[in-house]
Amino acid sequence: MLIALIKAMRPRQWIKNVLIFAAVVFDRKIGFAPALLSTIAGVALFSLIASAIYLINDISDLAADRNHPTKKNRPIASGKVPIPVARFTAILLLAVALPLAYLLAPEFALICLGYFLLNLSYSLWLKHIPLIDVLVLASFYVLRVAAGVTIINVERFSPWLYIATTFLALFLGIGKRRAELLNGQKSNNTRKVLSSYTLTYLDQLIMIVLTITIVTYSLYTFFAPNLPENQITMLTIPFVIYGVFRYLFLIQVEGRGEAPEEIILTDRPFQVNLILWTISILLIFYFF
Repeated sequence: MLIALIKAMRPRQWIKNVLIFAAVVFDRKIGFAPALLSTIAGVALFSLIASAIYLINDISDLAADRNHPTKKNRPIASGKVPIPVARFTAILLLAVALPLAYLLAPEFALICLGYFLLNLSYSLWLKHIPLIDVLVLASFYVLRVAAGVTIINVERFSPWLYIATTFLALFLGIGKRRAELLNGQKSNNTRKVLSSYTLTYLDQLIMIVLTITIVTYSLYTFFAPNLPENQITMLTIPFVIYGVFRYLFLIQVEGRGEAPEEIILTDRPFQVNLILWTISILLIFYFF
């Protein structure tokens, strides 16, 4: 049961929390030990809060998950983890993580609490409202970036990164809905909100946010205040273009995207491109 409980906490989803490192990297403080250690602690605490949310969501979605072709195998839906155990674990995670988050930084604790409450609202209500559902999904990514900013004393974190993150998150969220709609049509088992969408409409939204993502990131490489004056950061734009094009290929050609973290963990071309982008950012920010 312990192994099943850990699986129910979805540690694979923690990879999303790497966005918390954005502040320490882009503010050029990755070599400053206190800032780096505080950020690592923040990622760990945020991950515990996220796991509590996953447990609560699985409890509230129990009936629907048991009728889903794949979600029925989740630890709580399958009965491997009793509901009282899952509920107690969620409460325990929150009771530990939120006070520690406040000790790390009061503003960070507020964002963690806001993230938790927004997730509850999403699970109970907002996920059933067309368009609002994807906007809320996108906000979860932006809140992670904001959380990283509150942990350290950020001096020059560009607002362009918030804008680029917002549209990238929308791209991921809409792609997730597209994959859910496509897979739901095949299995005749869909979310309630998906009846308000069509593949054509979602594809149009994807094109809009994909274009804006590339434009806003490109503008960041030229206009952010803390970049090298020779504008060498523009050399990272091709990696971003390939990354979003590759992701678009995976969701439109291969029908993936229902779980964005799975693409990051399994698609080798995407992983190689992400590593190259990361290396280029570190070289530009810390050696030029």
